[in-house]
Amino acid sequence: MPIVNEQFYHSAQMKVLRTVRELREAINSHRSAGETIGLVPTMGALHAGHISLVDRARNENDVVVVSVFVNPTQFNNPDDLRTYPRTEEADCRALTDAGVDYAFIPAVEEIYPEPDNRQFDLGPVAEVMEGAMRPGHFNGVAQIVSKLFDFVRPDRAYFGEKDYQQIAVIRRMVELEGFDLEIVACPIMRHPDGLAMSSRNVRLTPQQRQTAPTIHRVLSESLAMVPARSVDEVKSFVVDAIDATDGLRTEYYEIVDSLTMQPIATWSDATSGAAVGCVTVYCGDVRLIDNITYRL
Repeated sequence: MPIVNEQFYHSAQMKVLRTVRELREAINSHRSAGETIGLVPTMGALHAGHISLVDRARNENDVVVVSVFVNPTQFNNPDDLRTYPRTEEADCRALTDAGVDYAFIPAVEEIYPEPDNRQFDLGPVAEVMEGAMRPGHFNGVAQIVSKLFDFVRPDRAYFGEKDYQQIAVIRRMVELEGFDLEIVACPIMRHPDGLAMSSRNVRLTPQQRQTAPTIHRVLSESLAMVPARSVDEVKSFVVDAIDATDGLRTEYYEIVDSLTMQPIATWSDATSGAAVGCVTVYCGDVRLIDNITYRL
């Protein structure tokens, strides 16, 4: 783990906390004073999308905690865990500039002093799309997020809608565990060319970086097809257009009900009044996700 100059960050009014004990002690002092706590869980390699979550938390709470932890239990691909970018010093500078009160940056052994064998009954929302493609992924997400919620007991927790299905899974976990907090879903932040901001974008070659915005462009073009064209026609259009682009390969594209995450066969199946198109695309060996909402 990179060593950062923690004295610098402390003097800039953001404290870096390494242990659960330090975290709980710091938060309890604010809670005793009646202050509200906002939590932004991250895996680091921070970008403007993360900072938009921090800004929202800063506006809505007295105290902001950001966790920076690459959680091993949610990676079903060892190579993905190994190559996930880690930029702790840059992350701390960005969080300091954003006015964060506490950065919780623990070691793996601090979070998992012993194996976490909990299995969560996450139900149908976790069984499709990412749940089907990455066995165990969402259970790992539930493990780490439940631990963070237990450590911090925030009033609100902030997540980006790029991970649309993950938010549904976390809401289910909150229901199961009985946490008393608000899950705040925040809009996707995009680069000017439309590419969704992601920590994995740094792994794209210059050529891949020019190609990757095709994903959002195709999704945007599909909006004009709804509801005149069928769900299957829209799905075929998106997959065919992405796969026709050199360097891109669709892993899946599903159109699902915005609340249940279940695939729909017709637009009328989206009982929530909205459907979400969720896509995962390989750009070279970099796995990118994105989504778009079809308002019906």
